[in-house]
Amino acid sequence: MYRYLERRLVEHLREFLKRTYGLEVSNTVVEQPPKIEFGEYALPLAFELARKLRKAPRKIAEEIVAGIGTIPGFETFEVAGGGYINVRVKRAELAGALTADESPVEDIPAGKVLVEHSSINPNKAAHIGHLRNAILGDTFVRLLRFAGREVDVQNYIDNTGVQVADVVVGFLHIEQKSRAQIEALAAAPRFDYVCWDLYARVSHWYEEDKANPRARADTLRAIEEGNNETAAIADLISVAVLKRHLETMDRLDIEYDFLPRESEILHLHFWDAAFGKLKEAGVLTYEAVGKNAGCWVMPRAGRAKTLTTGGTEGTGENSIGENIAEEDQKVIVRSNGTVGYVGKDIAYHMWKFGLLGRDFGYRKFYRYPNAHECWISTTDGEKDHPHFGDVAEIYNVIDARQSEAQNTVIEALRGLGHDEAADRYTHFSYEMVALTPRCAAELGYTLSEEDKGRAWIEVSGRKGFGVKADDLLDALIGAARKEVDARHAELSDAERGGIAAQIAIGALRYFMLKFTKPSVIAFDFKEALSFEGDTGPYVQYAAVRATNIFRKGGLDVESFSREGTVGVSAEDFDKYLGGAAGDDIWELWLAAAKTSYVVSQCIAATEPAYLAKHTFQLAQLFNTFYHRYPILSETDEGRKKFLLTTAAVVRRELNRALGVMGITVPPVM
Repeated sequence: MYRYLERRLVEHLREFLKRTYGLEVSNTVVEQPPKIEFGEYALPLAFELARKLRKAPRKIAEEIVAGIGTIPGFETFEVAGGGYINVRVKRAELAGALTADESPVEDIPAGKVLVEHSSINPNKAAHIGHLRNAILGDTFVRLLRFAGREVDVQNYIDNTGVQVADVVVGFLHIEQKSRAQIEALAAAPRFDYVCWDLYARVSHWYEEDKANPRARADTLRAIEEGNNETAAIADLISVAVLKRHLETMDRLDIEYDFLPRESEILHLHFWDAAFGKLKEAGVLTYEAVGKNAGCWVMPRAGRAKTLTTGGTEGTGENSIGENIAEEDQKVIVRSNGTVGYVGKDIAYHMWKFGLLGRDFGYRKFYRYPNAHECWISTTDGEKDHPHFGDVAEIYNVIDARQSEAQNTVIEALRGLGHDEAADRYTHFSYEMVALTPRCAAELGYTLSEEDKGRAWIEVSGRKGFGVKADDLLDALIGAARKEVDARHAELSDAERGGIAAQIAIGALRYFMLKFTKPSVIAFDFKEALSFEGDTGPYVQYAAVRATNIFRKGGLDVESFSREGTVGVSAEDFDKYLGGAAGDDIWELWLAAAKTSYVVSQCIAATEPAYLAKHTFQLAQLFNTFYHRYPILSETDEGRKKFLLTTAAVVRRELNRALGVMGITVPPVM
């Protein structure tokens, strides 16, 4: 409701400015006052108009307040300071609408949104860094769906890349395993752990002999060519590891709709189709000399081709042509004919926007416990399948180190004349996850004295130093279980296990979300699982506490919430929320009204951390309310009904916001 009222305010302001001053104002800034007693909205508009109207900001503000008239839902407009306008809403009306959970009709942008996240190389177990990507991506999907958007969730599988090739090299050259032996290993419950250890060993093996890295090149070429024994082994390894990744993410309630694989981009000739278009449009340039001789290149993102005059090879004539300085070249096709991952990514994104003229084959791959089907790409596939691709917007959740590659894809789209698609392509970037020294020690790593003094310890899958996602989840659940066992020995083993899992997953997801994306995260068990401070368990506990009020009072909270405003009249809301005496409870109501507003901010800024901050602040305000007002012992029945309604509304919004973050609320804590 807060967002809806803000839009209504802006619409009336624009109409007033056009009617009074003949001004078309497309961007009207609306702020939130620093204190609740100043109102619900603050307008710095007069300062922005001062130069255009050649008047003092305060004079303009006075004219707006005098002439704006009545706006439904708003109480007063007041000039403050040198020209601010503080705006107050009708508290009783907003509280009544919020209690009834009214949802004004929204204009939802047309078209489907595609969110690509996780995209873990299928060569070893998922690790803590992958969890940040997946949790960010899954939460953004939930934000979009909360806002009414249709979303496809895709998880790009690089099953023909160097990382998979390295594990194949490890099995064939170090372990000397046959295909049948590898297949038997792949059937084990934690085959991804086997590959994790082997991947680290391969890195050392390459360093032992200068001839060893040739095995990687040969293996990579065989995988890309397909239809051979090496490619078949790579496929069985990547498929087995991929299934483990899906199982790991399912523990966090993270699901995917479609798994496009790089192998099909090659074998279905996506790249060939894209390559032809890129050459025809002049996006790619063939290099005949220099260190990139024999390669097809394009300018690195932010660099441009330059006109040069020189001799044209084989003609003896001078000509004017385009050239890319050698240091500014991004190799798309190597001199040996193999395509770099950026080239395949360009083809993939052309497919995403429906610009390629080709499609994948599809087959069902993984069925979630809720019966949701996850599809995977194939060269032929099933006739009846959902329609993927051809979307209106794209968000790629990929770490900040891939910014240049992402920008190169965007520049390729622009070079092909698809500016609109490029404008709707968002690189949802984020920074890495490390460990605090304490966390690394708790996980069994030996640290030097220098390491113990660091702010964080960087992990490396290639070096074998890192935290497997399943190990982290197991450790978090184990730690939460100790707390649950101590507090709720009366519950069954299964009940305590379920609650511990809810707390652990809530702690992990919240920890990954509370930091803004450009922040490097240093993960710490103790901090994440704390029941105090800015943590998932703290917010979950506030929601549980709200439920307990109704349980102790012998009331069914769901039934109570469905009754809406029954028993609380507009007069009651005015009585208990009006004036300075009602400011502290009104601040709680106002925060509860901002869920949709905060969701819209998260989407616009691609920053889920705003929602984590919102839920924490709402939990803080509720806990203050809980301690200040003993609801169940209240003797005034009208006030008691109002206080219970307050608790029910806040509980609903806490549960709703946590749900968008992928966090469930346990029955007890």
